[in-house]
Amino acid sequence: MTRLQDDFYDAINGEWAKTAVIPDDKPVTGGFMDLAEEIEDLMLSTTDKWLAGDGVPEDAILQNFVAYHRLAADYDKREAAGTEPARAYIDEIRNLASFEEYASKIADFELAGKPTYFPFGVAPDFMDARINVLWADGPGTILPDTTYYAEDHPQKADLLAKWRKAQEDLLAKFDFTEEEIKDLLDKVLDLDAVFAQYVLSNEESSEYAKLYHPYKWDDFKALVPELPLTDIFTKLIGQEPDQVIVPEERFWKAAKDIYTAANWDKLHALLILSAVRNTTPYLTDDIRVLAGAYQRALSGTPQAQDKKKAAYYLAQGPFNQAIGLWYAGQKFSPEAKADVEQKVVTMIEVYKNRLAQNDWLTPETRDKAIVKLNVIKPYIGYPDELPERYSRKIVDENLTLFENAQKLSLIDIAYSWSKWNQPVDYKEWGMPAHMVNAYYNPQKNLIVFPAAILQAPFYDLHQSSSANYGGIGAVIAHEISHAFDTNGASFDENGSLNNWWTEHDYQAFTERTQKVIDQFEGQDSYGAKVNGKLTVSENVADLGGIAAALEAAKKEADFSAEEF
Repeated sequence: MTRLQDDFYDAINGEWAKTAVIPDDKPVTGGFMDLAEEIEDLMLSTTDKWLAGDGVPEDAILQNFVAYHRLAADYDKREAAGTEPARAYIDEIRNLASFEEYASKIADFELAGKPTYFPFGVAPDFMDARINVLWADGPGTILPDTTYYAEDHPQKADLLAKWRKAQEDLLAKFDFTEEEIKDLLDKVLDLDAVFAQYVLSNEESSEYAKLYHPYKWDDFKALVPELPLTDIFTKLIGQEPDQVIVPEERFWKAAKDIYTAANWDKLHALLILSAVRNTTPYLTDDIRVLAGAYQRALSGTPQAQDKKKAAYYLAQGPFNQAIGLWYAGQKFSPEAKADVEQKVVTMIEVYKNRLAQNDWLTPETRDKAIVKLNVIKPYIGYPDELPERYSRKIVDENLTLFENAQKLSLIDIAYSWSKWNQPVDYKEWGMPAHMVNAYYNPQKNLIVFPAAILQAPFYDLHQSSSANYGGIGAVIAHEISHAFDTNGASFDENGSLNNWWTEHDYQAFTERTQKVIDQFEGQDSYGAKVNGKLTVSENVADLGGIAAALEAAKKEADFSAEEF
């Protein structure tokens, strides 16, 4: 038996770790995953009954989910159709004759859910978090991070070879010849290497305050003179915008050599591969499994999800908030909701008390931190209502699975563009109620705890207060801590990027977070080394969360350190 003072982690988790088994279709296991699997089993058994016509909810939105699920689960029909449902979609991209034709169709393709490699989107402004603005992001890369592209990186060659083999096997299913496949992948890899020179690394992306680069519209247009940006955005948002926020500034300063007729062959190859990959979840099961081969290699997952799970997760995607509401209605009582709401209030009070006793912050900064705590919005269990667009998600069982997927995606795409220059919707949830997770949103200054994480062992109305504080209390405190981590500290109580610290206090804060970076830097983690800077926000939230939850638990008459 390991003593707590010798190895706290092993003393608590050692016996569990000896018997824990990672499922073959998942990359990890743990407390979160155990609960997620319980919920997965519940949803699979429930939706099996719905597919059989047993107990189908009267709710029209869920009935459309069942219809979509029925199409997803009909593998006989999917196998018989082969790649035919996707042929016109892919051929439209293959038949693009020139960069000019591509550029003229970007807006139409974007609204239709077709590949564009046009990485723009709408999100709250950092300087005024109440309004949605246009952002210019960057493309993804094949390897997990730009640091993997260093010539001496030990995994670079092996991972690129695995990626290439996976795409070769996939493209062969779509009747590309060996010569076409080689030519296509050579060009995609060439362009990917260019992207890797310019896009942000994960570490760079983790520093939110450094991502805010607003450009006047005319200045931004000058970066990509061969793209008809005014025409594109007039179609997408109804007018020419006055500015765009450019977190990927390095990429866009180089983009004139990417979005150009001279680079069309490589761009076209990337668009074709993207078109193929976009269709893979909706065709045969063999194609679905092949499409996930590289991602499984990256994560070390031995096998793909089985067909039943794959059909469920595919079908729930467009309807996830509605399914979450159903789950919450079954598994999260009004009494539990009220109790968790009170725990959030208690935890915020603990934070206020800790701030009052803080000996390294000036009163000015402490007071502003308390202002931020006072207006944190807690969302507990489930949203009060579904987004309006869910009522328009109608499934036509006379169409193929892929055709329905395209129809459903149009609704969400149109909604995402309609948010431009509109007030931020604070009622919107970023995850469904049946997801085992939680989050803090610095731009909305809110914390969200879906019903799924408000289950045993994290939380149970009938377990001790110490067990609840050691479970969901630590999760609640973790998310509150994110309001004051290395990113959250840059945003004020309204969610806007605003330095509310005194210079002296922010320096003291930086010195302390640097100690956390140094403590974790280079630690062994499952055969790799921890990047202290990349993980600092989570580590700060873990440390602050556990400390605050323990303090709250100690205030209860039935406190038990062991149960905590």
